[in-house]
Amino acid sequence: MAEAPQNPYSEAGVDTAAGDLAVELMKSAVRRTHGPEVWGGVGGFAGLFDASALRAYTQPLLATSTDGVGTKVAIAQAIDKHDTIGQDLVGMVVDDIVVVGAKPLFMTDYIACGKVFPERIADIVRGIAFGCEQTGTALVGGETAEHPGLLGINDYDVAGAATGAVEAGDVLGAERVQTGDVVLALASSGPHSNGYSLIRHIVAGKGVNYGAHAAEFGRTWGEELLEPTRLYTLPLLNLLTQLPGAVHALSHVTGGGIAANLARVLPPHAWVEVDRSTWSPTPVFRVLADLGGLRLEDTEGTWNLGVGFVAVVSADQADAAASLLSDIGIATWQVGVVRDGARPDGQFEQGAKGVDGGAVRLVGAYSSAV
Repeated sequence: MAEAPQNPYSEAGVDTAAGDLAVELMKSAVRRTHGPEVWGGVGGFAGLFDASALRAYTQPLLATSTDGVGTKVAIAQAIDKHDTIGQDLVGMVVDDIVVVGAKPLFMTDYIACGKVFPERIADIVRGIAFGCEQTGTALVGGETAEHPGLLGINDYDVAGAATGAVEAGDVLGAERVQTGDVVLALASSGPHSNGYSLIRHIVAGKGVNYGAHAAEFGRTWGEELLEPTRLYTLPLLNLLTQLPGAVHALSHVTGGGIAANLARVLPPHAWVEVDRSTWSPTPVFRVLADLGGLRLEDTEGTWNLGVGFVAVVSADQADAAASLLSDIGIATWQVGVVRDGARPDGQFEQGAKGVDGGAVRLVGAYSSAV
């Protein structure tokens, strides 16, 4: 009897059949993100998106963003829970697009892994598809790459890219910010997907097991630290529609913390003092800081400390904007006012990420209320 033909690629550690099965398992979730603008369905070499809607724009600008989830994936791998990492990816990518006032159109993803476990890959992509549904974004394509010998058998990393559109005359940013504008903070759901190298360093240093129950949270450490990133895109687009002209700038509080990210969207002459007393950082930040022997103030350049987004709005519309967002479930409150001219003595964050922006510092003491 003749021997079955060998598959050299399989012997090298790449299982194309497992990849095909993963695609089959995720297909229905991906299709739910497709509107009539998506052509060709799932599995093509390239995703197709009908851009006819851009004809309604006077001067359409395309906005694009790319990002990953960082070392938060290590916690997902540690407790074998992979169904929320995809939402984190959408939050990191798509919520950057709304910062300029753009509506997201479509997104693609990329997963690199040591070995394709079809259910695991499908869980990740289902999470991405869920996030895309929640932000009005079509998931038009992606790639799963098996990298045996480069990544461990249970290792993976995720990345994505998204494209949106905005009318040139509606772009938000520092050019619109005026002295006297009110700075609103929008509550986060936790650390989102930033500062996890510090989180993992603290947890490892104390010998904490991610599967262990944490009385402070009422669930395991891993479950608490995998709390998905809050998605702000649709609430903020709704705010822009309901209160046209009220929002002058938006900032996504990611790596670098509140001060650095707010400074990026202020004009060079402007400065803001963010009042810590207006909120109490959520318990996860307090517990982690205590565990690491840190003050909350020591972590301000790393964690969002309960503020996931910042909106700079006209003073006469600030209350209405805060009420609108709070009514749909995002706690929103005033943390400062945009000032001009001579700054008070003391250390300010001045711009960030190569942007010659304004200056921001946090002042006062955090509220002790929880």
